Amino acid sequence: MPLEPLRLQLPSPLVEVDDERLGDVRLLLKRDDLISPEVPGNKWRKLRLNLEHAGELGYHTLLTFGGAYSNHLRAVAAAGAQYKLDTIGVVRGDELAAKPRNWSLAYCEQRGMRLVFMDRQTYREKHSTEVVDRLHSEHGDFFLIPEGGSNALAVRGAMDVPGEITAPYDVICCPAGTGGTLAGIAAGAPPGVHAIGFSALKGDFLTDEVQRLQAEAGLTTANWRVETRYHFGGFAKHPPQLHVFATDFEARHGVRLELTYVAKMLAGIYEMAANGEFSPGTTLVAVITGPAESGAGGT
Repeated sequence: MPLEPLRLQLPSPLVEVDDERLGDVRLLLKRDDLISPEVPGNKWRKLRLNLEHAGELGYHTLLTFGGAYSNHLRAVAAAGAQYKLDTIGVVRGDELAAKPRNWSLAYCEQRGMRLVFMDRQTYREKHSTEVVDRLHSEHGDFFLIPEGGSNALAVRGAMDVPGEITAPYDVICCPAGTGGTLAGIAAGAPPGVHAIGFSALKGDFLTDEVQRLQAEAGLTTANWRVETRYHFGGFAKHPPQLHVFATDFEARHGVRLELTYVAKMLAGIYEMAANGEFSPGTTLVAVITGPAESGAGGT
């Protein structure tokens, strides 16, 4: 099913950041946040091939998972509306707690998504055969997209990012939430380029996830690592120093940063540059995976 353009800006712009605080490091921003107003950034990268594959297999319904403020759910709802596909969003938590609907779930329903709610204990097993079989018995036939959208098709979709970069560079950085974008960017990077994924979550489990995703896609590489120092307290934590950094960056460069993922990555890059962790003359590309307005920066 060839997809018609969804008001897409591709390739996404590449802009240089002029900032004396970076010293001898050159920083370029890959503005994937500008790809689409409704399916922005890495969400389009990860969904594109999933949508095509669902169409090729004859599916008319997409089912996926997310929390009450999931940018992934919103992206699937918007894409389903665009391509005339029914969508089902399995939401973590109790439905009574989600009434009245918050702005994010209301958006999903406005785009035609049917919301169903799953208790947190079952949700932890959401991708198990038992739970998926139960969902099929309750909702019929559907094409399943995992939480966050990261699967082998998403990895292959994210491979497009390095191919759009025409300037020479040494390191490419992206935020990391589920690992799919990092897995694909690393697999698509040209020889000699190293990829760094800045984890927005505590812990080092993402390394195993990226390895698994690359293996599923048949694209195993050794040119990447997960940086775990800049989670700023954990997922969805936005301490005052992160707000200060993001506000200052916007004032200097006119780019408003999404806080959960993107600002953490850039704050990490700036600190690493100040600490001399990049060789003088290094050119970095930082992928801005989602806009501040929707919070859609997860990868």
